[in-house]
Amino acid sequence: MTRRYVVFFRAVLIALVLATAPLVATTVILNDYAVSHTQFEMEAIGERYIARAEEAITETVVTLQQLDRDGVKTCSVEDRLNFMDEVQAKGMINAIGLVDASGRRMCIVPDMEMAETVILPAARPNGPLVGIGMLDQEYRGARSAIVSWDLGNSTRLYAIIAPAAIAGDPGPEYFRSFRRAELTLGGNLRWFSIGGFTTSSGNPDETLLANVKSTHYPLEARIAVASDAAGKLVEPLKLVAVLASAALAVLFVAIGIWISWRPENEADEEFSKAVKNGEFIPFYQPVMDIENGSLRGCEVLMRWQRPNGDIISPGQFMAFAEANGHIFEMTRQLMVRTAVEIGDLYETRPDLKVSINLFAGHFKDRQVVTDLKAAFENSKVSFQQVVVEVTERYPMDDMDFARKIISELQALGIRVALDDVGTGHGGMAYLQKLGVDIIKIDKMFIDSLGSDDSSTTIVDSMVELADNLGMGIIAEGVEEEEQIDRLLELGVTAAQGYYFAKPMNAADYIAFAEEVERRVAADNDQAEEFSSMEMGGFGGEEEAA
Repeated sequence: MTRRYVVFFRAVLIALVLATAPLVATTVILNDYAVSHTQFEMEAIGERYIARAEEAITETVVTLQQLDRDGVKTCSVEDRLNFMDEVQAKGMINAIGLVDASGRRMCIVPDMEMAETVILPAARPNGPLVGIGMLDQEYRGARSAIVSWDLGNSTRLYAIIAPAAIAGDPGPEYFRSFRRAELTLGGNLRWFSIGGFTTSSGNPDETLLANVKSTHYPLEARIAVASDAAGKLVEPLKLVAVLASAALAVLFVAIGIWISWRPENEADEEFSKAVKNGEFIPFYQPVMDIENGSLRGCEVLMRWQRPNGDIISPGQFMAFAEANGHIFEMTRQLMVRTAVEIGDLYETRPDLKVSINLFAGHFKDRQVVTDLKAAFENSKVSFQQVVVEVTERYPMDDMDFARKIISELQALGIRVALDDVGTGHGGMAYLQKLGVDIIKIDKMFIDSLGSDDSSTTIVDSMVELADNLGMGIIAEGVEEEEQIDRLLELGVTAAQGYYFAKPMNAADYIAFAEEVERRVAADNDQAEEFSSMEMGGFGGEEEAA
């Protein structure tokens, strides 16, 4: 097999790995979210059942207590009319009546067919003031509850709670067909039940369970949902992830074909010549403070500027550059050129940051430390203004050595950012072992931030993680104003993306930075002027007085 075919199949393999790795990571994240969110929904269902039952019992007890206080406690015509008034006023009460000491029905309003005449247990000396039980009447899975109030003269008032007062089917649509809900009184007396559940394997043990108990009455709500039903919550997001991975695979395979089917020596020779001629130049994408509109800095992105002026994006050459070792010299040139191009701007604005992208190979030896020192140590850009970004998409061979390199960079004042968080191999291991200073939220999560609760929850978790670990956080790929509003609500204050500006050459970036600075200064001056006008107005009124 020729080297061309080896390169081709290697490119296909790499394409599949690069495309499926984010898919696997995203699937794990989404599955964990689906289970936790479903558990939350189940507990919320149980709490609603308990709250509804408590309300029904409490209102019924209060009604019976009030009848007792008002002396309405016989089967006289007048008292029966009062019973009817309460039934009509209380929607959840079906009927009110009276029983004797043996629990036998003496009267009921309105008159209704009942199979039994003894509807309560016999009264006991020193028995409870309030009794709660169940009748056989049933509606939509709910039985009629009966609440009694001891009048102290061997008779008891009682009220029948309508089944409709407790019947219902709350909960999200995605697991209604895969759940069972049950409300019991005293541990085993069923008041309400609905549904059943099935699993893909047919094993009823593969379920999520939630038990909620009342703090006022002997009530318990039990909710069971098939575990595989939780996945239905994130199916649309999984489909998006699969399509995105397929698109990436096609793109990477196309790049592999393009590289492998060119004459090998010619392709490498042309690329080496481009590196030697300095055709790989920095483009700058602004990073904005979305709270006050000021500029925080930029991320340096590599572009290939051909002799004819054409600009080639990194997706078409970066894999080849990394695979053939050209990326090291390209990055060195990029850092040196960056320091020269934006040095004057950064020298007078020490708060601005500039991010340089590195890849896993840069952390195999100390050469990257030497390269950063050579580029910035004697430049107008200080180490404190430099951020290096390492992506989570590609695994590092030696995490311990990489941590030493990062510590050495941080000792110089250089900060380290973890790019593409949530899409690659590292996860928590990268955050804990590498000791990064900043995490960057991948565009995949930002795209659906305004329209999908799952993405919002994931971003919220990242923000909470960053806060707990004392790290900065930046959102990538912001394209809509709605996304900015949601990010601010979640506590994210730094972002980059086409909404603010596309990557640009040095001259345009410097002009952009100066324009942002002027605009922010003008806004501040206007605010100060408005404040002065308010103070002046108060002064004028005082003089006139």
